[in-house]
Amino acid sequence: MKRRTSTTDRVPSRARGRRTGAADREPLGVRQGSRRASAFLARRSLATHRRAWAAVIVATGAAAALIGAFAFVVGSLLVAAPPVQRYAGADAVVAADQKVSHTAKPWGGEPRTATAYLPERARLDRSVLAAVAGADGVARAVADDSVPLSTGDGRTAVGRSWPSAVLTRYELAEGRAPGDAAEVVLDAALAAGGHAPGDRIVLRAGGAARTYTVSGIARTGHGGDAPPAVFFTEPRLTALAGHPGRIDAIGVVAEPGVPADALRAAVGAVLPERSGVPGSDRGVRVLTGAERGEAEHVDALGGRGDRLALLGSIGGTVLMVALLVIASTLSQAIHQRSGELALLRAVGASPRQLRSAIGREAGRVAAAAALLGGVGAVPLGLAMRSLLTTGPLPLPVPWWLPPAAALTGGLLVALSARPVAMLAARSITRLRPAAALGAATADEPSGPGRFRTVAGVVLAFAGISSAGVATTQSGQAAGVAASGAAMSLVIAVALLGPRISRIALGVLGRPLRRAGGAPGFLAERAASAHTRRLAAAFTPIVLVVAFVCVQLASGPTMERAAGQQASAALRADLVATGGGAGLPAGAARTVREVPGVRAATGVLRSTVVLADREAGEPVLTRLPVLGVEARGLSGTLDPGVTAGDLDRLRGRDAVAVGADRAKSLDVGPGDRVALRLGDGTRVEPRVVAVYEHQLGVGEFLFPREALAGHVSVARDQVVLIRTGNGADPAAAVREALAPYGGGVAVRAATGDDVAIAPPLSDGDNAMIVIGVGVIGGFALLAVVSTLALITIGRRGEFRLLRMVGTGRRQLRRMLVLETGLVTFAGLVIGTAVAAVPLTAFAVSLAGTAPYLPPAHYGVIAGAVALAAAAGTLVPGASAGGRSVLARSAR
Repeated sequence: MKRRTSTTDRVPSRARGRRTGAADREPLGVRQGSRRASAFLARRSLATHRRAWAAVIVATGAAAALIGAFAFVVGSLLVAAPPVQRYAGADAVVAADQKVSHTAKPWGGEPRTATAYLPERARLDRSVLAAVAGADGVARAVADDSVPLSTGDGRTAVGRSWPSAVLTRYELAEGRAPGDAAEVVLDAALAAGGHAPGDRIVLRAGGAARTYTVSGIARTGHGGDAPPAVFFTEPRLTALAGHPGRIDAIGVVAEPGVPADALRAAVGAVLPERSGVPGSDRGVRVLTGAERGEAEHVDALGGRGDRLALLGSIGGTVLMVALLVIASTLSQAIHQRSGELALLRAVGASPRQLRSAIGREAGRVAAAAALLGGVGAVPLGLAMRSLLTTGPLPLPVPWWLPPAAALTGGLLVALSARPVAMLAARSITRLRPAAALGAATADEPSGPGRFRTVAGVVLAFAGISSAGVATTQSGQAAGVAASGAAMSLVIAVALLGPRISRIALGVLGRPLRRAGGAPGFLAERAASAHTRRLAAAFTPIVLVVAFVCVQLASGPTMERAAGQQASAALRADLVATGGGAGLPAGAARTVREVPGVRAATGVLRSTVVLADREAGEPVLTRLPVLGVEARGLSGTLDPGVTAGDLDRLRGRDAVAVGADRAKSLDVGPGDRVALRLGDGTRVEPRVVAVYEHQLGVGEFLFPREALAGHVSVARDQVVLIRTGNGADPAAAVREALAPYGGGVAVRAATGDDVAIAPPLSDGDNAMIVIGVGVIGGFALLAVVSTLALITIGRRGEFRLLRMVGTGRRQLRRMLVLETGLVTFAGLVIGTAVAAVPLTAFAVSLAGTAPYLPPAHYGVIAGAVALAAAAGTLVPGASAGGRSVLARSAR
């Protein structure tokens, strides 16, 4: 029979005769021989333990791929810019600055400034147009405004003035320019429905639908996904826009031969310091080149900042998870060879030789994992990028991004693998040869070392404390504290794993023995004898359960609480919607005149910016708000007023505040609140009421007229309708709103119609897929790899059990019971770890217990069970073969 060659065979004599500490006094030739011995040991060990190292390579390679993929999408987001579509024919665009800032001095530090992008368009005073037109090098300066439109058949479009057509290089293909307020020029895409010059078309913009005469058809050579345009005369467009003294932006066409830098300097020299709009302190920007897209999509960069913040938060978790997986798998691979390493030390291998051999092994494994991860980082990054490419912000892929992303993940693995492996073997390499001989045959230590225990206790305390801090915070600070608590507790479980596994065995060991018979006895005794191994087995399960539960439960907890509060606040039984163009203010007045309607309230959605401090740091928080009409409000919406009177929510100097926000700002009825409206206008409205359903209807309620002049589009998203007892005026309401054109619908009202949290967007869903699917999938792969590594390391144990007469079915059932023990313990501990930060998060932000749909938890448990089975039963299938004695008899 061919003898299996072990790592200790054929060790050169120089590797067996070295004494402790002598390495520092080795002559050069001897030292070179020591290096050759270390290289020999590394090669032999890699060949002997190739299956175990393959499992390590898979796990660490996946970690490198995931980190590289995150670097890929973050890099793509950092260089992303809004596309230039509408202003493709302009050499420069003059627009108000869309950023606001807030400066404050943190506790014991220097003043710091926080910035945020405004969600609504900040406009310019029309007087700026004359100044720009008179600048050197300017051939033409065009005022640009836009209004949303809908056609009689429900299609949406954008209304613009005919002079602004030059900014997108529109040219007449048929007919002529509009001559009066009753004529329009149609985009060729819109005219493709069968319109030609002289035809009539029904359009709704800012009021009841009107019929216009098509005077011409325009085409542009510029492609893109911009909505089709309808061109009016400039006076008619100004009237429809509803802000005659202000304009959205100014498009500039330069004289021939004027370079962009010279044009920017000349226009900038004649501009006022501020936009000129009363109440606004916005500066004025001159945009050229790719920057022109910022004037088209005003909130694209704000959305990019939000995504970067979310990706940064998820990326920090990814980095911690990856490092934990790398450390866990490498440490387990080294720990399983502790007896072999101790034997090498006992026969004379020096500490330097062992450290060098282990370092070489880890380096070669890291190189393979880095290559595997680098190859996988690019397609995974492209897949994540495709999920995030939604809305007006395309994500570019510059030539340098794929290699940089692959290098980032590979370097992390390469730099972390060697020190982790050498640290894992430190306890063996430091032993004297005589002590190492005893360690080679000694049982596994029963618990973690002193340092590991102290670190685990400290991290557990830090995690619980962080969860407690989260209950006292709000907004982003509460989420950050809860996330920090989850990660601290997961690492604490990894450090205290052996002690936790003994507790788990104390609870589950007896039922396992009773229910499993002889296989149960074997499973319980194997787990009791190797608590470190048991801890290493359930730690990745704890990781995946805790992480996925936190990610999946956060959203449903908030949505459930917000939905309950919105439903409790809703008093309307019907709602009217106007499609993509919304409904003008006159729609609510029209509905009130319908017989059977007791009250009707228009709802305008917007956003305000609140300057505040969190943990002493200045922050600018964007908060969605509702603008409502006080007339009939009590009949359609009841936010649960606890102080003040909502009937006073009128005019431009009033606001109602949610109870929690009022408490944090220390305000009440009669006080003033400093805010910035969506376009950056500073206001200090007086608080007229405080209410309790702020999760449902938002932290601030404004009179509609206070917001209408400070939003990009002053259209009501819905009109809430309360009907009389027994009345069903839905048909009459539809008939009354028929003049407002196609797209108007009347249906039963639900809490979603007033809920401040909008439905999940494609970008939100992408973040969920990335946070749960990608990282959760990686964590499950870590479960499979870790358990496979452990199972592969137990081949000698399985052979011994077969030699003493254990049957194949008994051995397989023992593995099944061990898998169930590990899975159940991991699920229970992971759920407990997730419950701590989730409870803190839910209590601080929603005032409720955390909520996770049972079906979601069932999917988590099923995925974990399958991963555990794949990692244990598949590699352990060979344990059910013929016994070693039977093979020897051959």
